[in-house]
Amino acid sequence: MLLLALDSSTPRVTVALVDVGADATARTLAEHADDAGNRHGEHLAPAIERVLAAAGAKPGDLGAVACGLGPGPFTGLRVGIVTAASIADGLRIPAYGVCSLDAIAQAHRDAGPLLVVTDARRKQVYWARYDAGGRRIDGPEVSSPSDVSADGHAVVGAGAIQWADVFPGCDSSDPWPQASMVAVLAAERAAGRAPGEQLTPMYLRRPDAQPPGAPKPVTPR
Repeated sequence: MLLLALDSSTPRVTVALVDVGADATARTLAEHADDAGNRHGEHLAPAIERVLAAAGAKPGDLGAVACGLGPGPFTGLRVGIVTAASIADGLRIPAYGVCSLDAIAQAHRDAGPLLVVTDARRKQVYWARYDAGGRRIDGPEVSSPSDVSADGHAVVGAGAIQWADVFPGCDSSDPWPQASMVAVLAAERAAGRAPGEQLTPMYLRRPDAQPPGAPKPVTPR
């Protein structure tokens, strides 16, 4: 089965096309990442086209879609989730969600107990802890960096690099979610032909934009 995986939970947009075997092995055929900043919508569709072309595949060849669900900033995360859901709906194929912090942890699965930290803006970080087997045991949560303790865990992620004074000795390699790791975490569901899931974003806090309130009276009562 060809599985298209993507993640837009960080400033880096990443897409991969993966061949999932009957035993849930995931073989990456093509992968692409762009530093999108705040322009996730402009970068994601071309990245999808690029990985399909690199593997000589067409949208109709896809058997499933996997998407990072965050946590991440509202707008960028929504772009990836809406794109994945639209592809799944249009092609009538299942969509599977993956915590984006789990994808980072998967890339560092041999590091032992792990703390994954990403940037949440507003001087905060998203974080989660994993045991030596890669199982998430705490989080995801959003906190001030000083409120997150490494507690003997190896520390990875772009948030840890940004707040290196709080997380000294953090591993600076592979700090972003990788679409190929999103695919690995969804491979068992894809291989088992599991039903598609509703892709629910992990925002962890309300968006900055709020609906306007009732207009204030301008005449005396």
